[in-house]
Amino acid sequence: MAEAILLITETTVLKSFSTLRSCMRLALAATALSLALPALAQNGKTEVLWLGQAAARITTPGGKVIMIDPWLRSNPKTPAAFKNLEALGKVDLILVTHAHGDHFADAPDLAKMHKVPVYGPAGMNQTLTTLGILPAELSPRFGKGGTIMPFGPNSVKITATHAEHSSELAYKNPVTGKDEVHVGGEPVGFIIEMENGFKVYHMGDTGLFGDMKFIGEYYKPDLLLIPIGGHFVMSPEDAAFAVKNYLKPKYALPIHYGTIPQLKGTTAEFAKALGTDAGKMLLVNPGEKVEF
Repeated sequence: MAEAILLITETTVLKSFSTLRSCMRLALAATALSLALPALAQNGKTEVLWLGQAAARITTPGGKVIMIDPWLRSNPKTPAAFKNLEALGKVDLILVTHAHGDHFADAPDLAKMHKVPVYGPAGMNQTLTTLGILPAELSPRFGKGGTIMPFGPNSVKITATHAEHSSELAYKNPVTGKDEVHVGGEPVGFIIEMENGFKVYHMGDTGLFGDMKFIGEYYKPDLLLIPIGGHFVMSPEDAAFAVKNYLKPKYALPIHYGTIPQLKGTTAEFAKALGTDAGKMLLVNPGEKVEF
């Protein structure tokens, strides 16, 4: 009987050690995977799909999809394939630089479709909630100088910056049928830092302002999405000055031109004004994408 008990005990101990070894192997594998994930993000690419005006879909190295200023369905420069919001594929987050319709128009429907938040100027988002355009959970408030990490620590970092523009929210009251204008907060730009440190500065709609120099020195953006149309935003010459003297990025992708008659600025004018820095300009048509 004693031998039988001893045999059972030894068998139990051996099974326990075997189970322990299996658990340790799983733990080590999990640790290795957790260490490898940042490395995978480091090796990934940042993809920018421009869709006309200021609309851009950014896919981060870690696979997060951020839609900025989604004006698509009535945008004359958006390719027909993307006028169906479902054609964007998955969307993890929406950023809106200000409340004008050519930046904001499709944000509410896109947010409801994917059940994801719209981050924009705090005053604009307060209005969206008050008017019932979006529920509070899809319209979080966010302000200039603020930084969010919406996908958790060690992931994408988004900072709101100054922009020199306006931000009225035009709204058709469903009860009265009348057009109204509401507070849209102050316009912003966004510094989006990817998981691997690559930084995209979507400037929104803005005129030239002196603190662009500070933004360039402090945030050091790698890529600009920069308006060049003139009239409501920087002209090609203003944008080139910002690139050469203030922001000094590696790349500049011109946006916000050619959609309406007032936005007369052209990429040819921008390249000419850039002079020796013309190699920084990325000539991208709506519906085309670039990778970094």
